[in-house]
Order: sequence, then C-alpha cells, then structure tokens
Amino acid sequence: MDPLAMGHHEKMRLRAAALRAARLYPGPVGELVARELITRDEFGYRIGGGQLVMRLVDHVLTTPISQQGAEADAA
Repeated sequence: MDPLAMGHHEKMRLRAAALRAARLYPGPVGELVARELITRDEFGYRIGGGQLVMRLVDHVLTTPISQQGAEADAA
C-alpha cells in the first residue's frame, strides 16, 4: 500500500503545532516534539496511521501556554 500524501491544511497544522510546542514545553521535550512534527511536515506523507501524531497536534494546539512559556517567548 502506498503512503498517502498529506493535504495542505494538515501540513499547516503540523507546522503550527511544531512552532507552538517549543513554547508550550520549553527545553529538550519541546524541541524534540517540534523536530518530530517539522520532520513529518517536510516528509509530506501520512505514515504509521498518524493517529498518535494528530492527537499530539490537537493537544499542542489546544493546551494553554503557561506564564513561564509566555515569558520565554518575550525574552
């Protein structure tokens, strides 16, 4: 079975979540999440079902950024 290409909207959600992940989780965890999401966006195909990845995207996009994360953005 050939992998399915991601649509533009799905790729934009991945990119938005990747940029937000580093603010939401400052440090190595946020960096790892951001890199994983950027890599999937750049690859451009749905691999491994993607259910976990899309749940992660939803989580990152809907979780409020703490005051500490917002202060890190301002610095």
